[in-house]
Amino acid sequence: MPQPRVRALLFDFDGTLADTAADLCTAVNRLRLERGLPELALAEARPFASSGARGLLRVAFDMTPEHAEYQAMRDAFLEHYAVCLCERTALFPGIEQLLQHLAARNIAWGIVTNKATRFTERIVAELGLTPDCVVCGDTTPPSKPHPAPLLHAAQTLALAPGSCWYVGDDLRDIQAAQAAGMRSVAVEYGYSGTDNGGPHSWNADTVITHPLDLLTQLDA
Repeated sequence: MPQPRVRALLFDFDGTLADTAADLCTAVNRLRLERGLPELALAEARPFASSGARGLLRVAFDMTPEHAEYQAMRDAFLEHYAVCLCERTALFPGIEQLLQHLAARNIAWGIVTNKATRFTERIVAELGLTPDCVVCGDTTPPSKPHPAPLLHAAQTLALAPGSCWYVGDDLRDIQAAQAAGMRSVAVEYGYSGTDNGGPHSWNADTVITHPLDLLTQLDA
């Protein structure tokens, strides 16, 4: 039987496989309430969710990593997130069916995320996912947009990078895929960042509007 043209699909996590924005918003709102501030609406926080603590602290407190209190606020945010990270997080519509199709085609799949292992593993287990590899933000010293995490995933799967596709909802995902020599797929249904022009401006090899659109791409 001939090998498929793609041997593995690798996915970003937040905003690509899983819709984690509601729980991230809950965590940052608990910080705001502690400081006497009103809650942010999910619609306000959602575009920043792909950037994790950095993005949420930016929208909730106009705070960047250069701020003197940033590290303390980040630690407090992550403490809150550890409590609520599986309350409303769910797979995006179509992801479960997509993974079933990949299994039927004997195509491996994995997760490559900048999210910390301690959070990623809990959510992956809660969602009942069984990826062939998981590479987190603390797995390799540099994180995306550096290609090292993607190359580590390919090595774990014993595959050439060129036989893998990487799917993500942020410019850094596409940059990492291109640097790793993988086909890049940008998604429109995710969070897409707030100041990077949107998926159609990232020079991705493919842009999809729904997870199941990948099946058409695999057959092309």
